[in-house]
Amino acid sequence: MSVAYWPWFTYDEQVALARSADGLGFDSVWVAEGYGQEAVALLGALSAVTEQIRLGTGILQIPARQPAAAATAAATLDRISGGRVLLGLGLSGPQVSEGWYGVPFTAPLRRTREYVEIIRLACSGDRLSYQGREWTIPTRGGLGLGKELKMLGGGPVQQRIPIYLGVSGPRTVEQCGEIADGWLPFLFSPDHADMLVEPLLRGLAKAGRNRAEMTIAPTVPAALHADLDVAHDLVRPMIALYLGGMGAKDKNFYTELAVRYGHAASALACQERFLAGDRTGAEAALTPELIDLVSLAATPATLEKKLAAYESAGVDTMIVAPFGDRAALLEALASTR
Repeated sequence: MSVAYWPWFTYDEQVALARSADGLGFDSVWVAEGYGQEAVALLGALSAVTEQIRLGTGILQIPARQPAAAATAAATLDRISGGRVLLGLGLSGPQVSEGWYGVPFTAPLRRTREYVEIIRLACSGDRLSYQGREWTIPTRGGLGLGKELKMLGGGPVQQRIPIYLGVSGPRTVEQCGEIADGWLPFLFSPDHADMLVEPLLRGLAKAGRNRAEMTIAPTVPAALHADLDVAHDLVRPMIALYLGGMGAKDKNFYTELAVRYGHAASALACQERFLAGDRTGAEAALTPELIDLVSLAATPATLEKKLAAYESAGVDTMIVAPFGDRAALLEALASTR
C-alpha cells in the first residue's frame, strides 16, 4: 500500500492505514515525498506503530540529499524498524529538481548510477571512498582535511537494503535492470507490459542477471465501489495531477507514456486543461478507457479479474494507493489472497 503524500492522505489517515495494512498482512507500506511531506520522518513514525510490514520510500528524492545522507537515513530507518526498509529512489522531474531543490536536472543516468553505488558502499561497513563524475568522496575541495569514514553505529540491520528505482523512460528502465533490486513504475498498464518491461529485461541481461533478481512493483491508484463510474471518479484527481501537473507542457514523462499507450487525445486534453488552471476539466478529460488502463478502479465483482491482469503481466508486488472507502478496499484486497 502507498500512503503517498499530503494532501492526498492526512497524517492520521496514514498512521491508521499503515496499522490496518500491518494487521491484514500486507507486504509493505510506501511513503512518497516531493516538495512538502518528507518521507524519512514519516516512515520513522510508521515504524513505531507497526510490527511486520516492510517500510518503503516510494520515492526518496535524489536531488534532496547527498548520497551519504540518504544512506544514513536508510540505515537509521532499517535499525529502528528491525530490518524492514525498502529504499525507493528517483530523480523526480526537472520542475521539482530545479524549482524546489535547486539542483540541475542533468546527466540523469550517471547521477542515478553513482548515487546507488555510493549508498551501497556507505551501507557496506567499508570506508567511504568514491571517485565519480557527479560525486567525489572525500571531496577534493574545501580545506583538504576530508578523510575516508565508516558509518557509525553498525549500519543497517539488513546485509543489503533492497534499492528500487522510480523511473519510466526506456534508457532509465534499462539501467534499473542493471543496477537495482526493484522497479517502481507509475501509470503502469498491464495491456502494454511487454513494451514497458522489455528495456528492464534488456538491462538485466546486460548485467548478467536473471528475472528473479528484480521485483516489478508499480504504484497503482485504486478504488472499489459498486458503481464503476464512481470508482473511476475516485481515482481521477491523482491521474489528472500526474498527466497535467507533474511536468512542463513539453516535458511530462507521464503524458508521454499515455501517448505511447495510444491515448494521446485524452492525455493531452487533460494536460492542456490542467495547465490552464481547470482541474475539474482536466479530470473530466480522462476517458474511462484510459483510467482503466492505468488504475485499479473496480467493483466487487471485477476486483479479482483486474488484480489477475497485473499478475499475468508479470507484476511481482502491486502497490495500491487507495481512494474512496480505503479501509474497505484494504480488507477486500486482503481477502483475495
